[in-house]
Amino acid sequence: MRTDLIRRTALTAGILTATAGGIAAPAIAAQAAPAEKAPTTTSVQAERKAAGERQLDVRYEAQPNFYYCGPAAARNALSVQGKAISVDAMAKEMGTTEDGTDSINDITPVLNKETGKADAYRSVEIKTGKADNGQTDKLRADVVRTVDNGRAVVANIAGTTTDTDGGVHSFEGGHYISVVGYRDNGGIVKIADSANPDQASYEISVDNLADWIATRGYATS
Repeated sequence: MRTDLIRRTALTAGILTATAGGIAAPAIAAQAAPAEKAPTTTSVQAERKAAGERQLDVRYEAQPNFYYCGPAAARNALSVQGKAISVDAMAKEMGTTEDGTDSINDITPVLNKETGKADAYRSVEIKTGKADNGQTDKLRADVVRTVDNGRAVVANIAGTTTDTDGGVHSFEGGHYISVVGYRDNGGIVKIADSANPDQASYEISVDNLADWIATRGYATS
């Protein structure tokens, strides 16, 4: 039986809700997106800080259209490894169409190919409608391990969440994001979001991230 993990996750202007303090529709982001820009909200940490913090250096790029969130999230994730890969090339490999990218299972093989290791990434599902403590703890451990290995997590999310500054991010039809850092030993995670370059980076609790991923999945080391 197919799970919700493999349903299509198109970002459309009609299903993406922009709320006060939230995120703009991707069509607007596409118009405003530069071809490439250095991050302003991420930094490099060579060693983990005493408080359990590490962030990766992201060469951020916004998605060029409303349905390229999957390829853009993978491209931003791979940029922390110093790779600059065309989103069009990745979209072709993932089978991305105007309906979006089917599943995290279509992204994981591309991450492995571009990383150069067949087992660099694996897909993890959160099949339930809301993450339980075990699923949240596993996600926290996966984020910390992956980031410590110099790689970013790619997550397929849906619904609405609130970041640590109170900003609302709503993707009722589904979306893909990159997780590029953490602090508080993984209790807070840093997001690189291709939908809007004005909100390219924000932090959310790992509990909120787990619930955002629920019914879908993520690619992790």
